[in-house]
Amino acid sequence: MAVVWISLFFRLGSLPLLQPDEGRNAEVAREMKDSGAWLSPSYNGIAYLDKPAFYFKAVALSLAMFGDSETAARLPSALFGLALLALAYVFCRRTHGPRCAILAVIIIATMPLYLVNARTVIFDIVLAFFVSAAIFAGYRAEECEGKPRRLWYLAGALAAGFATLVKGPVGFLIPGLVLFVFHRVEGRRGVWKRFFAPLNLLAFFGVTLPWFIGLSLQHPDFPRYGIIEESFQRFTTVKFHRTQPFYFYAVIITGMFLPWSFLLPEAGIAAWKNKWFKSPPDRLCLVWAVVVVVFFSFSKSKMPGYILSATVACGILVARFFEQALKNPDGKAARTARRVVLVVVFLCFAGVIAVVYLSTRMELLARPLGIPVADANQFKQYVTVSIILLLIFAAFGLMARYKGDAGLYFVYLTLFSLLVFNANFGILDVVFSAKSARKLAQQIPAFPPRTELVFLQCFPSGLPFYLNRTATLITKDGGELASNYILFHLKTGQTWPSNLVSVAEFDHWLASRNHPVYLLARESDRPKLDAIAAGQNIAIQQLTPPYIGVLLPAP
Repeated sequence: MAVVWISLFFRLGSLPLLQPDEGRNAEVAREMKDSGAWLSPSYNGIAYLDKPAFYFKAVALSLAMFGDSETAARLPSALFGLALLALAYVFCRRTHGPRCAILAVIIIATMPLYLVNARTVIFDIVLAFFVSAAIFAGYRAEECEGKPRRLWYLAGALAAGFATLVKGPVGFLIPGLVLFVFHRVEGRRGVWKRFFAPLNLLAFFGVTLPWFIGLSLQHPDFPRYGIIEESFQRFTTVKFHRTQPFYFYAVIITGMFLPWSFLLPEAGIAAWKNKWFKSPPDRLCLVWAVVVVVFFSFSKSKMPGYILSATVACGILVARFFEQALKNPDGKAARTARRVVLVVVFLCFAGVIAVVYLSTRMELLARPLGIPVADANQFKQYVTVSIILLLIFAAFGLMARYKGDAGLYFVYLTLFSLLVFNANFGILDVVFSAKSARKLAQQIPAFPPRTELVFLQCFPSGLPFYLNRTATLITKDGGELASNYILFHLKTGQTWPSNLVSVAEFDHWLASRNHPVYLLARESDRPKLDAIAAGQNIAIQQLTPPYIGVLLPAP
């Protein structure tokens, strides 16, 4: 319980919302809460149909209950993360016993990929919950006969339907593909007939069709966009600019499943070969992990969170492996865990060397992290603490290795991610603050009544959330909103929304304003603001890099 609390809820709202995803998603939810338009999300007052509405609804309800804050915006992700751990616990307890269930929960909760997504205003943790629920229900259904089997398949169909409402067709494709491959491996026949039983289809379409039909009636271009542009072309083309090499997920697993990723090869082999590992639940987890990684490796669009549900399967496999280490301290599993502890100790010493080297060269971190050099130099204040903690953690690992206690190995590996995250919270705060709109919002002065907020060819994605208001955007094509649907909609020749103004019409539009205007722009557009401010003898305000602003009074 302590590990889960620290992983999911400890200082949940302390870091500002990260741009672009967290700021955008929180703002969409805020607008949904204020407008009550639960079917069609909007971003800056413009229809935003890049993703279904389910997750935005969850965040909007949280904001309505607890106020517009980072904690409230992130709470739904944390709660779904908790529910995902509960699913894994129930499955493992039934198939492998209570100790394995507890080990699995701790391992999953301390995987960096899981930890990050469960503390972020993003869809993937909710999708992983429903995908996992559908897979577990489909597995359980084939263990039963008669009415219980029908009920489990019904539960799986409902879960797949809600997964589709979170992120589209991938919500039913992934659980369907995992279960199909697994049942083929198990040699079961006739499974597809049970998958597609009329009652299951009725449940699935009963969840998804009301949303799809209702949204299509409101926005007739949505079916083509949702099915062709957002789903098919995202998987098969590079137009979404998220192309990565085929081996991308091998790198993600190695780095974002640490330190448990060092045990995964042995755990996977054991799941397939060893007698004490060779059982249907183990084969399910192995098939699950492989199918998810291979499926998204073929996709032209790759993001780390796409394989989030695989953390559940991999966590259960590693828990099974570690349970054997605890049962047999002299066995192969215990020896493998001992080697992994030494690898982590080596990483700690390597980390000390890296920190010492970078302590006088913090500017080298600015570009990879996407932050200004001045912000990267703030890391220097954390150098001493980081070195001390790494050395202490390395010493703990050497002690665990000397004691030869598999229980100490597990505690040591469990603390790795929690230590890295919490001990470096100050560093994370610097990075998040540099890549968030919260500091920018704090620099903007209070507006006179009826002031119109205007962005000139820029759109800090979290700023409307922090200012609790939408803005008028001066743009060439709406690309600053980073919304594929909005770009698709505008390219079809539709009339522009009233709060989108063409750059070519900006001067005429500005002259027509009869109320105060706060104009925000990037430093690169300073000449334009200088020309506007000079005519009215107004000073331009330096906000945060790279933004400047000017308050234009009413004529």
